[in-house]
Amino acid sequence: MKAIILAGGRGERMGKKTLNTPKPMLKIGGLPVLEHQINLLKRYGLKEVIILTHYLSEVIEKYFKDGRDWGMKISYFKEKEPLGTTGGIKEIANKLKDDFLVIYGDKMLDIDLTRVIAFHKNKKSACTLVSHPTSHLEDSDLVEIDKDQKIIAFHPKPHPSNQYFRNLVNAAIYIMSPKILRHIKRGVKADFGKDIFPKIVRKEKMYGYLTAEYIKDIGTSARLIQVQKDYQKGKISRLNRENKRRAIFFDRDGTISQASYEIFRPGSFKLFPWSAAAIKKINESEFLAIVITNQPAVAKGFRSIDDIAAIQCKMETILGEKGAKLDGIYFCPHHPDKGYKGENQKYKIKCSCRKPKIGLVKKAKRDFNIDLKHSYFIGDSFRDILCGRNAGMTTIGVKTGRGCQDGDAKPDYLFDNLSQAVNFVTSFKKAIAIK
Repeated sequence: MKAIILAGGRGERMGKKTLNTPKPMLKIGGLPVLEHQINLLKRYGLKEVIILTHYLSEVIEKYFKDGRDWGMKISYFKEKEPLGTTGGIKEIANKLKDDFLVIYGDKMLDIDLTRVIAFHKNKKSACTLVSHPTSHLEDSDLVEIDKDQKIIAFHPKPHPSNQYFRNLVNAAIYIMSPKILRHIKRGVKADFGKDIFPKIVRKEKMYGYLTAEYIKDIGTSARLIQVQKDYQKGKISRLNRENKRRAIFFDRDGTISQASYEIFRPGSFKLFPWSAAAIKKINESEFLAIVITNQPAVAKGFRSIDDIAAIQCKMETILGEKGAKLDGIYFCPHHPDKGYKGENQKYKIKCSCRKPKIGLVKKAKRDFNIDLKHSYFIGDSFRDILCGRNAGMTTIGVKTGRGCQDGDAKPDYLFDNLSQAVNFVTSFKKAIAIK
């Protein structure tokens, strides 16, 4: 598979840093961002790269030449006039006979490309977008996917104040079939995210590959500095999915949201005042933030799956507005007991995903390669505590919601609320274990 790197931008927001250096050649840990990308491609077996250039193209070509020093085959296409993210690719369409990978040249990333490519092939996708949640939802273009991860809509910024969307953004890493190129007009400046994808989402099979790996742009001086710090700490490579991650799992109702166990619509959903800050603190650590929640009202006929999705979109929107994000949300719609008026027979089953069973924890473990032994489960109910214990995690109870008073299962630790629990986990301060 060929890779295309878009490296023609001027980087005007970088000020003097890019007067004599193209943005993709700015250094992280002593190497240009572009070199980090090329090393990543080589690591995963992609050895032929076409770099699309414009601004200070000679700097890039002089540095990499034909790529032989990196064990790669590197060629170039210089745009006479900048044509957005699509124009240069259209110009080299004759060189793209098979599916190809696209990376924006200002992205510092370390992701398992083997899994992305396998996902693309398994889905028989015409265009796969790497996607992830963001902590700045208000200024991001959002992607909407269905339960099979097929992309069904794009929601460009600014977002309507009366609508809630899932916190999922386009990470500007794509795998495309050559047939996508027929939707691009030659010589016309355009952007994939704003101009092409929204128009073809109903015409072509597009999928979102979800990841919590490290992907950040260096588009501003502040972002460049943050990426440099992350690299020095070793964070960038540690977040690659090949490495096991630790997670903080937590319940929803009564733990991060006010304890109304009959939430039927988004309007009745309210976070605790401290929840967003607590989850943001998880985001700033290297723990994953994952919600595991039982939603038996679906089986009882009180709510639909669409109701659950709408409530979760509101939750993600509120958190995103406060700079926090969830890496994963998993819910069980089942309930084994019959006898409710209007109950949904489809979900009236004994399942493996209803807490305290650990089916959803196992799914999250597979999705993110989680080290459960060194992870935590925080909740307000005996079901949460047993679920965490059954999965081999350290358990933490909170006094909100049911306050862990609805059963005999006692957590390893007990705190007043999610904020205190997260502070304990992320700072490793001592707490009194419950005997």
